[in-house]
Amino acid sequence: MRIVVDRDKCEGVGMCESMAHEFFELDDDDVMHVLDENPGEEHRKELSAAVASCPVLALSLEG
Repeated sequence: MRIVVDRDKCEGVGMCESMAHEFFELDDDDVMHVLDENPGEEHRKELSAAVASCPVLALSLEG
């Protein structure tokens, strides 16, 4: 599985970080960073919820 970010859509709201802080992090300029682009399948449920929480639909999961 791979976390994909549409940088044109991402507004740095931080919902993903609040739901899955071990995978997403906002820096001081509200730029979101993916900490692990290829997480294990055991994290799919948590990451699916974080992806679904994005208010601007900037996140997706591949694979």
